Amino acid sequence: MDMPKRMKFGSFLGPFHRVGENPTLAMDRDLELVDWMDNLGFDEVWVGEHHSAGWEIISSPEVFLAAASQRTRYIKLGTGVVSLPYHHPLMVANRMVQLDHMSRGRILFGVGPGALPGDAYMMGIPHEKQRERMDESLSIIMRLFDETEPITYKSDWFELNEGMLQLRPYQQPHMPIAVASIQTPAGVALAGKHGASVLTITVPRDRSAGPSDLKGLWAIAEESAAEHGKTMNRHDWRLVLPVHLAETRKEALDDVRMGSAQYLREYSEGTNGRKPVFDGPMDKVVDNMRDSGAWIVGTPDDCIEAINKLQEQSGGFGGFLVQTVDWTTREKMLHSYELLARYVMPHFQGTVAAPIASNKWAASRQETLVAGRVRALDRAQQVYADRQS
Repeated sequence: MDMPKRMKFGSFLGPFHRVGENPTLAMDRDLELVDWMDNLGFDEVWVGEHHSAGWEIISSPEVFLAAASQRTRYIKLGTGVVSLPYHHPLMVANRMVQLDHMSRGRILFGVGPGALPGDAYMMGIPHEKQRERMDESLSIIMRLFDETEPITYKSDWFELNEGMLQLRPYQQPHMPIAVASIQTPAGVALAGKHGASVLTITVPRDRSAGPSDLKGLWAIAEESAAEHGKTMNRHDWRLVLPVHLAETRKEALDDVRMGSAQYLREYSEGTNGRKPVFDGPMDKVVDNMRDSGAWIVGTPDDCIEAINKLQEQSGGFGGFLVQTVDWTTREKMLHSYELLARYVMPHFQGTVAAPIASNKWAASRQETLVAGRVRALDRAQQVYADRQS
């Protein structure tokens, strides 16, 4: 396996908020979560774009990330993702460059074809053309980032007449770019074409076909990169999975027992028409999803074990993102992220190796060190006594 010395950790924030609650407060909680992650030392957060179905209520990740950039200091801020067929590529490029400057270079640019069928339908975009339009758009955006001469290009869905950026990217040559990969090879093939990183939703929205073939997807990315004279780096590959942690496995399962079932039954299946993956009672949904490996729900040790298993299944990756679902109380969600930062992240970032080694060294020399301390104390007392006499 090709594992980095320091794995990146973050959130893939759809977000998923149940219909019926106050959307203003829900977005406030999303911003609070990003601020909390920044304080905990998470590396990045990716925010999605959606325009229908009522659960994933952020329509402009750029607006959200602009707000987040003003209340955070270190965390990288990514679009997860901009649905390229929905926009003129010049507009997308200009918005991302502006964000890059406003955040002082903390922006990550994630792209995709658009996930919700309702979005494309309302805009009159043929579903079968979404991926080819994503490819066409990204090719133009890359040219706008890389070239300084005016670009003229005519497509069947957009036109560019002597187009050029009026601001160059803050990060050079441009901000990091990632392509979403869910069920088809299109995403990883496009990433390989441009030498971009990959964001893999490890368990697709429609699980009827089973979990993703991670090694197979990466092989396609590398093959595509070789065809276009590019290279791929596993350390920039990010896998996405829902996670909730607590002090005990029972507590973690009980925390999200009803919220997770509502998310699956009401949104994934009831709203988006995904095929049911479990036909048992509501209160057993989370147990089934956890046991199948679709979700990580348990203790920090359970999470460490699951990430190690993903490393074996994939051949190695460099970033782990929590697909954040609003499925329990605010306090328990924040605590789950704290447990991840305190006990899981250090295991994959090398930050506890030195304290553990130092502790073992001291413990193994306990008798010698204590004896030396006792001699020092005895001598100090003797010196004091001698001075007094």
